[in-house]
Amino acid sequence: MLAMRTLVNGIGTEMALFKDLAKVPNDQVRNFRNDMYLASEALRIMQKSGKPQLAAADVAVLKNYKNHIDRATRFIPLWVKVAVALALGLGTMVGWKRIVVTVGEKIGKNHLTYAQGAAAEITAMATIGAADAFGLPVSTTHVLSSGVAGTMAANHSGLQWAPFATCSWPGYSRFPRP
Repeated sequence: MLAMRTLVNGIGTEMALFKDLAKVPNDQVRNFRNDMYLASEALRIMQKSGKPQLAAADVAVLKNYKNHIDRATRFIPLWVKVAVALALGLGTMVGWKRIVVTVGEKIGKNHLTYAQGAAAEITAMATIGAADAFGLPVSTTHVLSSGVAGTMAANHSGLQWAPFATCSWPGYSRFPRP
């Protein structure tokens, strides 16, 4: 609690000094934002665990403080959302065939059936949803590829292991060389 109090006091002092997050000097922005993220996460964990026991009034004050910190630091500008959506859309529009061929035809020895595709998508959806619920970082591409590989293994279609057997990574020795 002493460390949390020191961190919150430091954030309050800097905020009083600069008045606005936009006015924080560039050489101090990273540390200031990191302190705000750290305080927010610490408060989240404290609220979730219920430790230490706090009075209802204190809980309300800390919740309000956390909301203000989160609004100042956890945002994505609209132009970034639009730019990312356009980049993903254009990239998929141009390279969709390579993605479909790789995922649908090159992971297993046989082509992906409709049922396998549906099973892989449902599994990926559940896995990504669970990861989001628990706050775990996952790669959606790896989750989907694993789902496809799982349907191939479950269907006894077989997986293509050849790329791993002929791997040229330095120090990689799946099969000993003579």
